[in-house]
Amino acid sequence: MPAKVVVIGSLNMDLVTRAPRLPRGGETLIGHTFATVSGGKGANQAVAAARLGAQVSMVGCVGSDAYGHELRDALLAEQIDCQAVSTVEDSSGVALIVVDDQSQNAIVIVAGANGALTPAVIDQFDAVLQAADVIICQLEVPDATVGHALKRGRALGKTVILNPAPASRPLPADWYANIDYLIPNESEASALTGLSVDSLASAEVAASQLLTAGAGKVIITLGAQGSLFADGQGFQHFPAPKVQAVDTTAAGDTFVGGFAAALASGRSEAEAIGFGQVAAALSVTRAGAQPSIPTLSDVQAFPAP
Repeated sequence: MPAKVVVIGSLNMDLVTRAPRLPRGGETLIGHTFATVSGGKGANQAVAAARLGAQVSMVGCVGSDAYGHELRDALLAEQIDCQAVSTVEDSSGVALIVVDDQSQNAIVIVAGANGALTPAVIDQFDAVLQAADVIICQLEVPDATVGHALKRGRALGKTVILNPAPASRPLPADWYANIDYLIPNESEASALTGLSVDSLASAEVAASQLLTAGAGKVIITLGAQGSLFADGQGFQHFPAPKVQAVDTTAAGDTFVGGFAAALASGRSEAEAIGFGQVAAALSVTRAGAQPSIPTLSDVQAFPAP
C-alpha cells in the first residue's frame, strides 16, 4: 500500500501575473500575463505528495464560491481524499502573486475560508489523522489549529512535519517538542530565530538554535544552494540540482511534499531530501503552483548527478 500522508492546511486560488519586475510602492506596471491557478501551501503540498507516490488526505476549508468548487475539484483530480475538506459560508482563500522576469515572486495572501479551520474541525476528522504515516502542517491557517494538530500528531505517534510558512515571528515555544522535521527556508529561518540567514554558515547557526528550542530535526531550504539538514549529530549540506528556473512558485511546497512522500515510503532521510530536491528543481522549470509540480516518473527520469 502507498504511504499515507495527511496535509492539514490552506487551499487558495492563486491569481498570478507575470511582470518585468516586482512593483515598487505606488507604482503601476504593465504585466505580461494573468492566470488563476489552484494553490495554497497546504493544497500544493498535498498535490506534490500525491503526484510523488503517496496516498494523500487533505484537511482544510474552502468557501461556498466558484473558487471553492475549483479548489476541491483540483484535489480530487489528483486522487486526493477530500472527506475532510469542509465548505464554509465565506469566500475561498486567495493569493495575489507577481512573478518577475528573473523568476522571483512576491505574494499577498487573504485567508478567507482558511480561517475557519479550527481545532474543532481537526477533532471532527481525527480518524483521518489516525490513518496517517506522516502529518504535514504549515502556517496559512490559524495558529491555534496548527498547534493543536502538531500536538495531536505527536500523541498519535505520527511523523510530524511543520513547514513554518509564511513566518514573521518565532514559533510558540511549546510547539517544538511536537515537531519531528521543521522545514523553513532562509527567510523563514530568519523570522524564527531573529538571525540573518543568507549563507550555509548562518543556516547552521539558525538550525542549531531551532534544535535547541526543541525541534527534532531541521531542514533549511536554501534555494539554488540546496538544503541543510541538522540534527543532534551535526550538519549535512545537500547541493541543489542544476536547472534553468522559470518560476519559483511552489518550489518549497514541492520539496516538502516530495520529502514527506519519500520518507513515508521508507526511504532514508538523505534519500528523501535528495528526492525532494529533484522534485523542487523540476518544479521551478515550469510556470505556476500546482501545474508545475512533477510526477514520480518525472523525478525518476531526472538524470543522476
